[in-house]
Amino acid sequence: MLSLRTAARHHGVALRPDLPVHNLPLHRRLPSGTRPIQTATVKDADIARLAAKPLHPLTLADLCKNGRPPLSKQSLLSNANFTLSILPSRLAHRIQSLRSLPYIVVANPNVNKIHNNYVHSLSTLLPYAERKIETLEEEIKFTEAMADLVQTHSNTIAILAKGFLEARKYISKDEVTKFLDEHLRARIGTRLIAEQHIALHMSSKPHNDLSDQDQHKEDEDSSFIGVIDTELKPAALVRACENTVGEICELKYGVRPTVQIVGSPDATIAHIPMHIEYVLTELLKNSFRATIEAGMEKEAIEITIAPSPPPPEPAGKPSTSPEDLPIDPATNTPAAITTHDQGAVDAASSSPKPTASTSPNIRPLSHATPGVTIRIRDRGGGIDPSNLAKLWEYGFTTFNEDEIHDKTSGSGGGGMAGLDMLSGGAGQGSELAGLGYGLPLGRAYAEYFGESVGVGD
Repeated sequence: MLSLRTAARHHGVALRPDLPVHNLPLHRRLPSGTRPIQTATVKDADIARLAAKPLHPLTLADLCKNGRPPLSKQSLLSNANFTLSILPSRLAHRIQSLRSLPYIVVANPNVNKIHNNYVHSLSTLLPYAERKIETLEEEIKFTEAMADLVQTHSNTIAILAKGFLEARKYISKDEVTKFLDEHLRARIGTRLIAEQHIALHMSSKPHNDLSDQDQHKEDEDSSFIGVIDTELKPAALVRACENTVGEICELKYGVRPTVQIVGSPDATIAHIPMHIEYVLTELLKNSFRATIEAGMEKEAIEITIAPSPPPPEPAGKPSTSPEDLPIDPATNTPAAITTHDQGAVDAASSSPKPTASTSPNIRPLSHATPGVTIRIRDRGGGIDPSNLAKLWEYGFTTFNEDEIHDKTSGSGGGGMAGLDMLSGGAGQGSELAGLGYGLPLGRAYAEYFGESVGVGD
């Protein structure tokens, strides 16, 4: 039995594929004739200077401090400068961490490509790094740079997976897991910050030339704050992921299991659709595959959606106080986010480390809200006890060496698609088993804001 425990908090990472056109990625909506992205040469001194700044967990209050869109000009510029204040340092940390790997690993073409991508993204931010964004024209150019950053790193997971598989003779599994757990968690935050600003930009009134009044009215009525859905319905995501994985099953096996949702299917929370969508898809891929291979496809997979009880009212103040911390649904007590959760440990580089292990500043938009637990139960026979300790290793897979070779050589029919699902959404499809990144990466997404993924009987 697998379960996803999710706190109802206000944060986000990627745009939903079913959003209207005004929320499409910026590079698909900019006017034709846009000038090339401005860049500056990245010197080693720039990387050292920026990487010397310590990393800190990303707070939810920062992501939403400018309020619900459409934003005013002042709020939009404020958000752009907040984004600019933290992204260059984060990119420099990633470059330094990549350079700390064994040379023969960094020399791998795929790993080296990721290194060069980070250097390129930093080069697009350096022209802004020593000043503030003060005009809408500058903000538009900066948002173009954010769109370029998101596009440049859209397939990082697949490329790194291939690179580490090819270099697995030269680096231990423990070293790979340590590096990737930090690097990919940090990547979540980098994309989140960039995509949040892009989404706020696209839905703000100062840019009437990019969309019409009807679209702005739709923004005002939307439940989204940037990429954050404040009225997310987990049951709807379950059904969407069920359809995606079911189609894959029919292609591969000719059958698909059914899903029965019990508990509270009408429950809503404030969360990131793509966070939950990715984790649910990974869990359902494993559940569907095990169910079919055990010959139990006629038995429905049961998914329980159980909202947590409302948080207790703090003594001496109302429960809607903005000072309330997010609630951990496992214990119904205030939760904090660790630097490890967000890849801010930076163990791979020699730059200063944060002095605090948690961030006490994480706040919901207005008050602490209950979360939800999503439990998946099937008749697939469970996980082999000998594999339990390996579940969270990046690169642990049930595929044999021949199948791994097919995937790394490109002859496996697009086996990397599942790893790219973070960027493109569950609708792009993936295979039922991959290169061992699904569960550990799903856990990274769940834990990024203090949730969890658990395995039980």
